Amino acid sequence: MLELKGIHKYYNPGTVNEMCLFDDFGLQIGKGEFVSVVGSNGSGKTSMLNLICGSISPEKGSILMDGKDITKEKEYKRNLRIGRVYQNPAMGTCPSMTILENMALADNKGKMYGLLRGTNKNRISYYREQLSRLNLGLEDKMSVKVGVLSGGQRQAMALLMSTMTPIDYLILDEHTAALDPKTADLIMELTDQIVKEKNLTTIMVTHNLRYAVEYGNRLLMMHQGKIVLDKKKEEKEATSIDDILTMFNEISIECGN
Repeated sequence: MLELKGIHKYYNPGTVNEMCLFDDFGLQIGKGEFVSVVGSNGSGKTSMLNLICGSISPEKGSILMDGKDITKEKEYKRNLRIGRVYQNPAMGTCPSMTILENMALADNKGKMYGLLRGTNKNRISYYREQLSRLNLGLEDKMSVKVGVLSGGQRQAMALLMSTMTPIDYLILDEHTAALDPKTADLIMELTDQIVKEKNLTTIMVTHNLRYAVEYGNRLLMMHQGKIVLDKKKEEKEATSIDDILTMFNEISIECGN
């Protein structure tokens, strides 16, 4: 279980631009849940992910992972149990390295390299097998530098690489937002397949309401640092895109937009 308890987060503290994003924010995510998170810009979605991953720290409150307090744990240590895919396809891969080198880098996440070769030839067939699952022909381009691939190819690789080592949590930060509709659908199908195969506890922030409704077993809506909608299992299945749009409109009217 992942727990955020009594989280307080300020930006630009002590200045005229000080802003309180989270004021006593709390959330519990059970093992194996696939949570889709929607909300307007500035509602706190990505900041919540950054708090979980350790990219930023709260001013007050605690973050627990399976009962262990990780609030002060460094980001690189949390990454041993967390895989993350970003909105920008360039952030999940190294463009100056080949597909093979990128796969080897992900395969050795958390391990000591020493003076050994970075690429283990005995693992190449395994990398080819994994890449073939993407149906993008990348298994036949192992010597090609990742920087020349399309955004969709790189994002598919980033998703694959983030889940190559044993992890418990998968964090998806608008990971289809920069892709064309067809490629985005492919990435979502691959995401759903990997999540189910590996039984990963997953948090997906998305602006695509169709994906939020169709994927996962829990739906959250955030607004101004608060959770204003939380639907699980059967309740989520009964929720339509129109239901979410209606709530978005109500919030927009309340804010004077």
